[in-house]
Parts: sequence; structure tokens; C-alpha cells
Amino acid sequence: MAFYETITVMTKSKSKNQSNIIWGFFSTVKLTIVLLIILAIVSILGTLVPQEQGAAEFARRLNPAMLQIFTSLDLFDMYHSIWFRVLIGCLAMNLIICSMDKFPATWKRFIARPEPDRTKPFDNLPPEQSFLVQGTPEETANKVNKLFQSRYKKIREKEVGANRFFYGEKGSYSLFGVYFVHLSVLLILVGSLAGSFFGFDAYVNILEGEQIDTVMLRKAMNPLNLEFTVRCDKFTVDFYENGAPKEYRSDLSFLVKGKEVAKKSLLVNHPVEFMGITFYQASYGSAPGKTVRLKISRNTAEPTVTDMRVEAGKSTALPGGEGKFKVIDVREDIMKMGQAVLISVQPDQGKPVDFWVFKQGKMALKMLPEPMLKSPKFNPSAFNPYTFFLDGLETKFYTGLQVNRDPGVSIVWIGCFLMIAGLFVTFFLSHNRIWVHLLKTDQGMKISAAGTANRNPVGLERELEHLTRDLKGLFGKKG
Repeated sequence: MAFYETITVMTKSKSKNQSNIIWGFFSTVKLTIVLLIILAIVSILGTLVPQEQGAAEFARRLNPAMLQIFTSLDLFDMYHSIWFRVLIGCLAMNLIICSMDKFPATWKRFIARPEPDRTKPFDNLPPEQSFLVQGTPEETANKVNKLFQSRYKKIREKEVGANRFFYGEKGSYSLFGVYFVHLSVLLILVGSLAGSFFGFDAYVNILEGEQIDTVMLRKAMNPLNLEFTVRCDKFTVDFYENGAPKEYRSDLSFLVKGKEVAKKSLLVNHPVEFMGITFYQASYGSAPGKTVRLKISRNTAEPTVTDMRVEAGKSTALPGGEGKFKVIDVREDIMKMGQAVLISVQPDQGKPVDFWVFKQGKMALKMLPEPMLKSPKFNPSAFNPYTFFLDGLETKFYTGLQVNRDPGVSIVWIGCFLMIAGLFVTFFLSHNRIWVHLLKTDQGMKISAAGTANRNPVGLERELEHLTRDLKGLFGKKG
């Protein structure tokens, strides 16, 4: 039994010592300084080393060994790496434990009630902070008490023989300014971690008039389903005289379960937000649309040429009625030979015939190797008696959008505002403790004012100067 009790005591003692070691490690200001220095170095490194989508060009300039080091350390996406999150977590733990370690002493100072009859604050008092007035002790005390009640908090009064003391405080909540700063930093850290864990960075291209309900994640390169649909109603771009883009704009509609619920215009540097997801105008370009312009020559006894506008994927009757055809593929620049379409002809009798038709027909055919030229796949006259010619493709602009969700942004903003408030309280407000001493003398009532402050001695001097002037004003004396 004694052995068991000894083991139990040793285990508790060991656990307490380990707890004290961990608490002591995280409660030091030295650790805060070290962590902030490391974060500063990491931030500089994150500025010098391109992150995420901007890292490809930088990575190509590295030798294989160095690239392996950068990749293994997640230096191309350090703000989402495990070690960076651990670093942020350590700083948060350090701030929490430091605040908890110091808070009891601060609270004790906040609730402390110094004795009103302290004489030490009046030692070496400047002459201008004392003056004589005429009147009875009661009358004088009543006037001083009214002034104190209107200006200070935690008023205390005490009479000791011929002496009467008044005590009051001002700005006691400034003691907690540093904790507001700590809390603001914690909120900023929590917001950054929330964005890192629960946010995403994606992109999407939307053709004018088209709509999407998925985006592509940049890092994982996986599609992500949205809870709504985005439609690009209109895309416009203005150019400078030298041809450079001046401004491009996307008019977007947002649909939930097929019902349009919002319309917003998106400009560069003017993002829009919908259901917690932010859309940025990132790029634009052109892509072939669904409308194809064709010339179809029918080589019969009486040759005819027919101009047609057809929609890709939709069957259309041949001019002579021998069957139907449709455009099954559209290419803007196939094998660097310009625009081309893949035609599939379905005759009334027989098997389908598929062949490519190039806009720059003769020039494109010259670029093909000899075996391909002999293939009917590249013969626009593969279905007799017709020859197909491509006049052009309807092109549409597409808008390139950067799509982000960062649930920590609002938390970070709250932290920023709280930090400003905390810094203001910490550096511009002070905890002033004020004493006024009334002493009955043969010449009258002597009034003296003194005080202490946890910071800003100049502000305390100004406070005592105003108090002395107002006290004199109560008794008709000029300051």
C-alpha cells in the first residue's frame, strides 16, 4: 500500500513538473520574439519565392536537387503547409498562455482599492498643486465630492482628524488594452487558419452566354461543385489605341436551383461575392462558338453552291436531299493549320462519312504528310457529289475568373479593427489614480491634488493641472 502511494505521488509530481515545463516554455516573451522573427523570415521568403500558380516559371530555373528540396518543404505553397500551420499554432498558444499567465495580476490591479488616506502621493508635491480656500470643512468637502463624482469612478472618502481624503480613478480599463491586442492577433491567426483549412482557390472560364456550376481547384486540379450556377450574360472589352486591353467587364447572373437570384457586374479590381464565394476578373480570350459558316458545292450537271450557317452538333439536311450532315467537332487552330471542323455525313443509304474541312484548305493540305493526304479523312470531297468549304467560325469571348472562398476574412477584419482599438487603449489611455487632500489650517482649508499613472506621465500632469484649475474654480479662485 505504501509502495502504491509512493508511485502515485511520484506520478503526480512528474506530471505537474511536465505541465510546468510546457507552461513555462509557452509563457515566455522570448518565445514570442523568436516566433515573430521566424514568421518575418518566412514572410520574406514567401515574397521572394512565387507561390502556387506563379511558381511554375521559377521552378523551371531550379536544378533537380534544389527543386526536390523546395517541393518537399512546400515552399511553393508555404502558407498552406503543415509546418507553417504549426508555427501559427505555436504563436497562438504562446499568446494564450502569456495572457493567462499575466491576467491575474492585471485583474488584481483592476479591482484593487487603495486607501484614500495615503500620504505618499503627496510627497514632494509641486507648489501649484496646493492652494488655500475659505470655508468650513463640510462645505469644502461637499464641493470637492460633487466634482469627484462627476469626473472619476470608484470614489472613496475618508476623514482622519483634521484631514479629509478623496480618492478616484480614471481609465482603469486601459489595463486590458494589451489583452485586446493579444485577442486581435489571435483572431487574425484563427482567420488565417480558417482560410487555410476551409477555403479554396480555383479558376474557371465561361463562354459568353454559357453557364457553369463547377470550378477547377488550382492546387489539386480537381473540379469542385458549386451550390449554384454562374452565367456570363455579356462580356465586353475596351482597348487602347495601341491595342492593349483598357478594361474588360463580365455581366454575371447567379442562379440557385435554376432560378435567377442575382445579377452583378465584374470588373478588374472590383470583385463580386455570392454565397460566401468571391469572383475576380482574371483574364479573357476568344473561343469558337457553335455556329459554323459553310459553303457546300454540289458537283452535278448543274453545279450549285449553297451558303449555310449550321449549329455544331445539330443535324442538317444536305442541299440535294441525299441525307443529313452535322458538325461533330470544331477547332480554332488544329495542328497550327488554322480553323477546322469535322463533318459527319449520314446518307440515306450507306455508312456515315467523316472528314475534316479546313478554312485555309489548300495551305493546310500542303502542311500534311503524304499518307494523311491520301486518307479520305482529310478530303473535303469525300462524300460525292459534294465538296465542303469552311467560311469561318463564330467566335465568342470567354471570361476567365479567379474563384476564391476564404471564411476567415471576416474574422481577420474583426481582428484588425480590434487591434486598432487595443493599440489606441494601450498607448493613448492610462490608468490614473487621483487623490485630493483637505487639511484645516489657521489660514483656511488647504487643498492638495496628487496622483499616479501606469503610463503617460505627461497626461497625468495635464490631468492634475485641469483638476487643480477646476477645484479653484469651485471656490472662485482664478487658475
